[in-house]
Amino acid sequence: MLKREREALATRNLKTDARETQSSAAEVERRVAVVILTYNRLHYLLGTVERLLRLPERPQIVVVDNGSADGTPEAIASRFPMVEIIRLKHNIGAAGRNVGVQHVRTPFVALCDDHTWWAPGSLKRAADLLEAYPRLALLTGRLLVGREEKLDPTCSRMAASPLCFDPGLPGPAILGFLAGASVVRRSAFLEVGGFEPRFFMGGEEVLAAVDLVAAGWGLVYADQIVAYHHPTRYRDALTRRRLLTRNALWFTWLRRPAASALQSSLQTFCSAARDPVSARGFFDALAGLPWVLKNRRVVPPHIEEALKQLQEQNSPRRRSFFGAEKQLKKLADRFLKQLFNFNV
Repeated sequence: MLKREREALATRNLKTDARETQSSAAEVERRVAVVILTYNRLHYLLGTVERLLRLPERPQIVVVDNGSADGTPEAIASRFPMVEIIRLKHNIGAAGRNVGVQHVRTPFVALCDDHTWWAPGSLKRAADLLEAYPRLALLTGRLLVGREEKLDPTCSRMAASPLCFDPGLPGPAILGFLAGASVVRRSAFLEVGGFEPRFFMGGEEVLAAVDLVAAGWGLVYADQIVAYHHPTRYRDALTRRRLLTRNALWFTWLRRPAASALQSSLQTFCSAARDPVSARGFFDALAGLPWVLKNRRVVPPHIEEALKQLQEQNSPRRRSFFGAEKQLKKLADRFLKQLFNFNV
C-alpha cells in the first residue's frame, strides 16, 4: 500500500514539475523530441522515462513499444500520462525508431533505448549545433556506461576518427553511430529512409550513416553531448551474433564495390567453417541475395576510401590485404559479374 502511495505521489510531482517548467523551456521543447524504443523491458523503461522527465529541457517524449507482452503500454499510460505511446502490433526491431521519428514534428529527434538517457543540458547543446550547421544530419554523444560511468570504447574510436569529409563540421566525422545515443535531423533521417526494416536489429546504423553521407549530409561525434547507458543482459546473444553476421554481409553487398564485397564474404565464409552461428548468419544473408541485388547501390569512391580507413584503424593487421587491392578487384569483378550480374 505504501509503495503504491509513493508511486502515485511521484507521478503527481512529475506532472506538477512538467506544468511549472513548460513555459520556461518552450524554446528547446519546440526543437527536440525524444524517441525511446522498447521491448519487454518495463523495469528499465520506467527509470529512463523518469530521468528524461526531469531534464531541464522538458522535451516531448514518445515511447515506441515494439509489441511488448509485459504490460509496458498500460504501465506508461498510467504512471506517465504526459508521455506519448505508440503501440506496435509486432516487434519490428530498429525500424520502430522510424515510426517514432515520423510521428514527431520537431526538427531534431534524440534517440534513446529503454536503458539509455540524456544528461541535463545535452539536448539543448545538440539542438544548438544542429541549428548552427545546416548540413549536419546527426551527432553521436559521449556515452558513459554503468554506475562507474566509463566511456564506451566506441566513443574513443569515433573521437580518433581519421575521416575528414568536411573540416567545417563541429567534431570528428564518423561513418557509424550509436543509435541509442544520437540526435538526428528529422528531415535528413527520413530522407534516406531511416533504419532498413529488413536488418531488424544489429548493425543498422552503418547503412543509415553511409546513405546520409552519400546524400551530402555530415555526421559527427560530439563529446560535449552526454548520454548514459546502464547495460542489461542481452536476451539472446546467439541470435544477435547471427543477425550481426547477416547484416554486415548485407551492408557490404548493398553498398561496397565488388572487391570489398568479395573480401567480406570470404572472411565470413572462413569464420562460418569454425562457428555454427556465423554459418547461420552467412546462409541467412545468401537467402536475402535477390533483395540485395535489387537494392544494390555502390557508394561513391570517397566513401569507400573512408570505409577502408576505418577498417585499417580498427584492424591494423588487415593493411597488407589492401596492397593487393587491384588484383583482387579484377578477380572479384569477373567472379561477381559471372555469378550474379553484380553492378560493380
